[in-house]
Amino acid sequence: MIDFLSRLVQAETTPRTGELAAAQAISDELALSAIEARIDTWDQTRANIGARVKSAGRKPALLFACHLDVVGPGEMPWKHPPFSGLQSDGKIYGRGATDMKGGIAAVVAAVRQIVDSGASLVGDIVFAATAGEETDSSGANRFLARRCDLPEFAGVVIPEPTDFDIITTHRGMFWIEVATKGKSAHGSTPQFGVNAISSMNALLDELESYKANVEPHELLGGCSMSINTITGGKALNVVPDKCTIGIDFRTLPGQDCADILRDLQNIFAKLTSADPHFDAEISIVREVEPLETDSSSGFVRDFCSTVGIAATKAVGFTTDGPHFAKLGAPVLIFGPGKPELCHKPDEYIEISDVEKAVEYYKEIILNFLT
Repeated sequence: MIDFLSRLVQAETTPRTGELAAAQAISDELALSAIEARIDTWDQTRANIGARVKSAGRKPALLFACHLDVVGPGEMPWKHPPFSGLQSDGKIYGRGATDMKGGIAAVVAAVRQIVDSGASLVGDIVFAATAGEETDSSGANRFLARRCDLPEFAGVVIPEPTDFDIITTHRGMFWIEVATKGKSAHGSTPQFGVNAISSMNALLDELESYKANVEPHELLGGCSMSINTITGGKALNVVPDKCTIGIDFRTLPGQDCADILRDLQNIFAKLTSADPHFDAEISIVREVEPLETDSSSGFVRDFCSTVGIAATKAVGFTTDGPHFAKLGAPVLIFGPGKPELCHKPDEYIEISDVEKAVEYYKEIILNFLT
């Protein structure tokens, strides 16, 4: 299982490379236990993989929903090559080791061990590992578009790194781009142009004090906003006619993203009143709803009892969970790895945590499906 995790890390699945190599590695691993997997490919390198262990069908199925993709290694130096999958000091190093290939390896190992044991299941195990969770949820949406072939589910488990906390609530995601528009001119005669960067500077000043008008959530706190990208200008001797920023809002259950758009339009109107040359437009890049699973539901209570954890928690990050909630079953997030290691240089996961996750997932499968 640990060697399999190393191979998964070595199968680079950044936006540049796609997910196909990791999907094939999972298919090969499942085949060792005669578990047939289906790889769904598109755009040459993009891929989902799914597998279903069928049963007597007297109980609803259990879905383990994972994601194959990882973020890039970034510009900071790494102690070990980011896609080495190096095993050292009781750890597996590499991009995705924690987020979330450690969870994938543990689920695959647990399913294989259940199948190899000959356990008599009365509900199906469904495994899915999808593309694009870090960028656009394209894989989850593609998987769900084919949900007519899926059984009824008792619940959905997402093996994201939670350090074995049970997560039932998290913020949503609302990504937008705002572009200010100007008029180009020669850099020696800026008075004949409209500088889009200057317009963006005025907008950034306004956003410095902006807060979304929404009541804080008792577990999640307030809606956060972070301006994370900026681009503008084409040459040092040309007045820029466009400048763009990317804003990451993390939203709350019950919050309407249309209110944020309306607030921004009001800011635009204020700036246009002060400067008739101000011109800006908004485009929506990505929207994922918040997750709020009822912690008192029977599935969550039984899950907590199975793993011996009394209470669930909420987190600020976002997963594909809200997409899978469309299946109509409770969704929770539970997996190995420390979430603070995600998206950082020298990402790693403790081998002992992956082994512990295998035992947890086996207990979960046996409790719900036998």
